[in-house]
Amino acid sequence: MRGRVEICGINTAKLPVLRHEENMALLRRVKQGDQQARQELICGNLRLVLAAVKRFAGRCENADDLFQVGCIGLMKSIDAFDLSYDVRLSSYSLPMIIGEIRRYLRDNSPIRVSRSVRDTAYRVLQAREKLLAQQQREPTVEQIAGQLGIPREEVVFAMDAMADPVSLYEPLYDSGGDALCVMDQIGDDSSSDTCWLQQLALKDAIARLTPRQRDILTLRYSEGKTQMEVSREIGISQAQVSRLEKGAIGEIKKNL
Repeated sequence: MRGRVEICGINTAKLPVLRHEENMALLRRVKQGDQQARQELICGNLRLVLAAVKRFAGRCENADDLFQVGCIGLMKSIDAFDLSYDVRLSSYSLPMIIGEIRRYLRDNSPIRVSRSVRDTAYRVLQAREKLLAQQQREPTVEQIAGQLGIPREEVVFAMDAMADPVSLYEPLYDSGGDALCVMDQIGDDSSSDTCWLQQLALKDAIARLTPRQRDILTLRYSEGKTQMEVSREIGISQAQVSRLEKGAIGEIKKNL
């Protein structure tokens, strides 16, 4: 997307730029139902959409798709703009355009979350955009929670659940040599000496069990069979399977 001139058939190098006074004049006409003024206002503020799309340049998303979604956000901001607001159209529209693109990316995320959590996250985004337009600064989590009347923890949980996934190979720092990736900052407890010794101790504890106890644990925990299925397979009652299983687990705990 870097250095690209044409998006969705539009030459971005020739996009017009409207002054604040021109935007306000067109907005007044739009509020009176003038569709031609609405079209001029949209075309005159497409650079806002382009600026928003550039923020997502590193996501390997199709620039045309993001630009079209951003245009939807621009149109929504124009329709929702209140002339009584003491704010420029650009200051009001840009967060809404970015929010629309983020919603599109989250809806197309490979990670699925529940509808209730997604709905809460959308309400949080709407409240954030509203507070941002009113106070012209980033609202706090407490302010968003107060606006929605929900606990602060729900706001944090909803936004964390909707966060974009990050690749383990995402570079965090590059000094000109080997880049430092996310993977390099994640510890691996499974390779520690303590974990290795625990595995040896567990293996030794299992080896001390009777063959029948080992068979039952293998069927139950390696093959995922129920106690009834195990009882039919080895020819004893379900109560005996339960008793032998509990005894085997107790022996392992004692030996560990």
